[in-house]
Amino acid sequence: MRRIAILMSAGAMALGLAAVPAAADPGRAGFGRATLTGFASLPALTFLPGSEPSGSLLGTAPVNGVTPPFTGQPVQGFSGIVRRHDGTFDVLSDNGYGNKANSSDFLLRVHRVKPDFRAKSVQVLGGFDLTDPRGLVPFPLTRQDRTLTGSDFDVESIVRTVDGTYWIGDEFGPFLLHFDRKGRLMQAPIQLPGVQAPENPDLNGAQPNLAGSKGFEGMARAVDGRRLYPLLEGTVTGDPAGTLRMYEFDLRRRAYTDRRWTYRLDDPSHAIGDAIAVDANRFLIIERDNLQGDAAKVKRIYLADLRDRDHDGALDKTLVADLLDLADPRGLGGAPGTFRFPFQTIEDVVILDDRTLGVLDDNNFPFSNGRTPGRPDDNEFITVRLTRGLQADPRVYL
Repeated sequence: MRRIAILMSAGAMALGLAAVPAAADPGRAGFGRATLTGFASLPALTFLPGSEPSGSLLGTAPVNGVTPPFTGQPVQGFSGIVRRHDGTFDVLSDNGYGNKANSSDFLLRVHRVKPDFRAKSVQVLGGFDLTDPRGLVPFPLTRQDRTLTGSDFDVESIVRTVDGTYWIGDEFGPFLLHFDRKGRLMQAPIQLPGVQAPENPDLNGAQPNLAGSKGFEGMARAVDGRRLYPLLEGTVTGDPAGTLRMYEFDLRRRAYTDRRWTYRLDDPSHAIGDAIAVDANRFLIIERDNLQGDAAKVKRIYLADLRDRDHDGALDKTLVADLLDLADPRGLGGAPGTFRFPFQTIEDVVILDDRTLGVLDDNNFPFSNGRTPGRPDDNEFITVRLTRGLQADPRVYL
């Protein structure tokens, strides 16, 4: 269990997660050792058939044995996931090649994928590009046809609401973006009051108070479908080091409420990768270091319970799964024994049943090589069995 102290903000309560004492070992606390129950992967060199060239701003030097530019759009960078209940999933591509300057020819897209855990493969069934045909984005876009690119937004989180539309969290603003079922923007980007990243188009020479691409990395939908809970990846200037703000957004009012919480990382050098609601009060949150391969030390999924206060007024942060120490008795991910998910960025978690989670990496194509040095990472989709049930609200599966 991990304690978090209660903080107060103007007009609202903020909940801050305190670092574990040095004598404790968070990697062994909580639910106990989880088990790998499924493994599937999509090869890194997977491109959309008939798509436009991409990667022209990466230069021509080989990266992990792959030489840009590319003849098509890579199916890469899964930074968000939505379950479709027919064995398929919507997965959100990241902003492209890592920053605003080099991603103008990467088209933002939601892919439809289907993992086959028997064949250990992932099939790409289709998907849709993100576009702004009605001209709702108030600042200039990269393309005249208003297809959105990785230079326009850094999309990192996605939820589907009860009406079948999608809300996507962006890191450049940070903004909330609302799309219809075909990926068409439905309203102007919604700014986060009081917070601006360096890429924010409305900065106008002002000083940003959030680091670059540190906006909405995770976003959960409330189980009643009425609210969103976007979570920043970076610390806002003036907040304690390693604390990340989680906001509440009212979908009916299309506005932020005055409620806010603060998630404190185990170490200020860490980052979060995703957030998903378990019930009205609990969330699963991926926390990771910025390392990969053998150097990776922290790739964890925590359960944060907003009600769970002990006698000293603290809340708890409980380890659910250590992704670097998964039991693999059947050798689903290689040799039987211990399975590691050693990727630099792990940005997708979905609840499949009360004891089973789906977890995906963002492979940062072609840059990350956490699985095999010198080779670009594949997009891996694993399932993880917990030692006990989450007792999740049934509405999580709707």
